[in-house]
Formats: sequence, C-alpha cells, structure tokens
Amino acid sequence: MADQSPGSDLKQTPLHHAHVALGARMVAFAGYLMPVQYPAGIMAEHAHTRQNAGLFDVSHMGQAFVRAADFATAAAAMETLVPADIASLAPGQQRYSQLLNDDGGILDDLMIARSAHPGMDGGLYLVVNASRKHADFAHLRQHLPDGCALEELSDLALLA
Repeated sequence: MADQSPGSDLKQTPLHHAHVALGARMVAFAGYLMPVQYPAGIMAEHAHTRQNAGLFDVSHMGQAFVRAADFATAAAAMETLVPADIASLAPGQQRYSQLLNDDGGILDDLMIARSAHPGMDGGLYLVVNASRKHADFAHLRQHLPDGCALEELSDLALLA
C-alpha cells in the first residue's frame, strides 16, 4: 500500500477525501494517491457500470486554459502545435489530437475543447496526460505566441 502519511510525496486529487470516506483502497499512480477499489469489490463495480454507469476520478491529469483576446487567436496558436483543425470547433465541441515537437513528432495526446460559456470565447480548455503534464505545459508555454497564455488548472476535479 502507498504511503499515505502527511509527509508523503504523493499528491491528492480534490476528490481524495470523498474516496477515503467511501472506503476506497488508495494506491500510488502518476504521483498521486488514487482509488483502485471500493468495499463492494471489483465484480460489483463492474456489474454496476455495465448496468448503469461508472465514474472515474481523472483529476490527476493536466488541465489548463489557453487564453487569448479571442477564439480565432487561441485556435490559430494551437494549430501551430497540433495537427488538428481547432478553428472550426463550435462552442461546446472538443477535439482529440496530438501535441507535436518541433520536428512534427508526437510528444503526447490531448483533448482540446472550446467552451460553450459566452464569457470564455477567447480560451481553449486542454486536458493532457498526467505523466507528461509538466513537460507538456512547459512545451506549450515555450511555443505559444505573444498574446496567448497558458493557465494551469491544478485544483480542479475531473471525472470521466
């Protein structure tokens, strides 16, 4: 079992205390304490998900906004870093793509969404993999043009 003491280097998601209160067995994953199983057991969880639905805490993944003066600027900036059409995203739509290095090689996969909220039209919401989030965010900061900024969202929960 992972070290859950206060001195542990493992981070906790915003939902950590809820998992513990529900009796989850917590294990180390990607630098976080994550739930792996609940008291009902794996078979009960599997059956419930097949018959109803299941939720998975993916709050350890990297979440960020790319902010710009307007959507067109943010989309154009992202299109220099991913091989996807971001400019055609309608409000509330999302695209799956790959973050590329300077030679066109794949650094990571990611999700890019355009907010449906009217006050967020100058921004894109990104989700990157937990194991690469620090490297991905550094790459984005290095390659985003003037007028675009990356805002990490490290205190948000995320459910899949």
